[in-house]
Amino acid sequence: MKKALLILLLFTIHQIGIAQNYIPLIKNNTELSYICKLHGQTRTLRLTTKMAGDTLVLNLDTRGVKSSIRTLPEALKNGTALSYNQGEYAPVLNLKPTETFFMISQSAYRDLLKNNKFIYNNTTYVLDKNAPKNSVELEGKLLDTLHVIAQIDETEMWIIKNPDFPLICKMTKNPLGINFTLVKVVDK
Repeated sequence: MKKALLILLLFTIHQIGIAQNYIPLIKNNTELSYICKLHGQTRTLRLTTKMAGDTLVLNLDTRGVKSSIRTLPEALKNGTALSYNQGEYAPVLNLKPTETFFMISQSAYRDLLKNNKFIYNNTTYVLDKNAPKNSVELEGKLLDTLHVIAQIDETEMWIIKNPDFPLICKMTKNPLGINFTLVKVVDK
């Protein structure tokens, strides 16, 4: 009887541990690894975060293409568009003051929390309240995310619940043919 109670107690503790949501810490030198589906092709993509003053630099590495994508402070705070650049146009790419890369702006994140929706690239994304709360897993841990669906097409995004760095950890059904999933986060 004691063994059965001990096993039940350990099982319960294990379930509580797995049920907790995971929010990866994104800081300077964090390496984000994605699997990307681009127009029917599959590629790996690695982004390494760097802060250059108040500018976010994502050092991109995919299939021999290396580029530094620079997101301006005003875009981090109030951006309204995602850049889908694949790093092939320049070794250093300075995004527009309205563009972010693999994340939404902090103001769009606040709009999502306050109004259950936000607008990006002139598209309204609405919070999916019916979706399972945690449908994205990273290295055996369930990510704490917000699932949104575009209102003009079927694009879906899962955004990590982090007001400072609202990273898009998964995108599917993108009509541009660019879909991706975060598969690993490493602090260096």
